[in-house]
Amino acid sequence: MTRQRTSASLPHTHDLEPSSLCAPIGVFDSGVGGLTVLHTMQQVLPNESILYFGDTARLPYGTKTPAEIIHFVRDILYWMTSYQVKMVIMACNTSSALALETVQAEFDIPILGVILPAARAAVHHGHRIGVLATPATAKSHAYREAMHEIDPTVDVWEVGCPEFVPIIESSRIHTPETRAIVQGYLEPLLQNRIDTLVYGCTHYPHLSSIIRPMLPPSVRLIDPATYVATAAVQELRLLGDTDQQGKAETRFFVSDRPHRFTQVAARLMGYTPAVDVVEVGTPILSVHPNDSGRAC
Repeated sequence: MTRQRTSASLPHTHDLEPSSLCAPIGVFDSGVGGLTVLHTMQQVLPNESILYFGDTARLPYGTKTPAEIIHFVRDILYWMTSYQVKMVIMACNTSSALALETVQAEFDIPILGVILPAARAAVHHGHRIGVLATPATAKSHAYREAMHEIDPTVDVWEVGCPEFVPIIESSRIHTPETRAIVQGYLEPLLQNRIDTLVYGCTHYPHLSSIIRPMLPPSVRLIDPATYVATAAVQELRLLGDTDQQGKAETRFFVSDRPHRFTQVAARLMGYTPAVDVVEVGTPILSVHPNDSGRAC
């Protein structure tokens, strides 16, 4: 495994061996989208250390095949278990839709996805529900299936938005072109008179300043970050694994383009994080040779 530290740093962030991290929580996404989940996790679990991984070498996930997504998720989980994480949050709807059940059966740590917590919240608040998602998540109908398991009577419309993640990752949010793109994706949902809208990708709340004004005030917005963080708290309490006194430390890792990630993350988070690079394809990030075997 080759690692590279960017020049940006925070006083409280420094090199640590995996064994010296006190049972951190792993959070991952294809890029900066999962920072919405990270921010909420830091608020509800202020004493927990967190490892954040952005798979920037292989984003966007939303245009990849299910087999590729499972491949990527296994890579990340193998690496995270080397840091003895006690839980992993898939802060990525595409991974949650296409890989969650597979890797939950393979790894002996709690792995939470974002879809079920958000689906529960949406069904609780509305009956005509729109979902803005990546193409892969929309094609899987994971949100529709999850919501119909809870309440078969709800109406659900899923719209794939392939242009959203590149817009956010390249900091092109406040442009006339982006407003036109957002309007185009929202139009079919507005025509169906939705009462609830789910951000079906953790990147998408970063577009809230564009999306919210285009919706009727009565439409309820569901951000999965809030609900997966609550689910994580509940899971840790059930396991008796909540750290009440630890000194929280957050470490950031990416698989490529650390300076791009740092620039976007600084704008979104309000501070400049230190970022380590983990090269994809090294043994610690390789795919298990036997896809049907257990990982741990």
